[in-house]
Amino acid sequence: MQMIVDSLRKKGKIYKKMQEVAPKELGIRNKIKIYKATDTTGYFWAIFAVSQKSRLLMKDVHKFEEIYAKLVIYFDHNFKHKIIFIDAPLCSKAKKAFESQGWKII
Repeated sequence: MQMIVDSLRKKGKIYKKMQEVAPKELGIRNKIKIYKATDTTGYFWAIFAVSQKSRLLMKDVHKFEEIYAKLVIYFDHNFKHKIIFIDAPLCSKAKKAFESQGWKII
């Protein structure tokens, strides 16, 4: 989590509160780190951290949108911003799909 906070701080994002959500709470079995954060202006952020060796494809975009939908239902409110940290190579079509759905890719 410290790596995520440091990289976001370099980009000028400061959070008052950051809470990790276990994937089991949402009923998913993926190896993913999910955070709910509140910035200094009171907006909610959904932050996903993905670390895998294989390339992220279009099917993964749909999978992350489903996880985001479960997160919205779990906390019973929408998030103003969505950020995804990716350590794996990213397909160009998947990158366009992420950006068209409002994700910021880091």
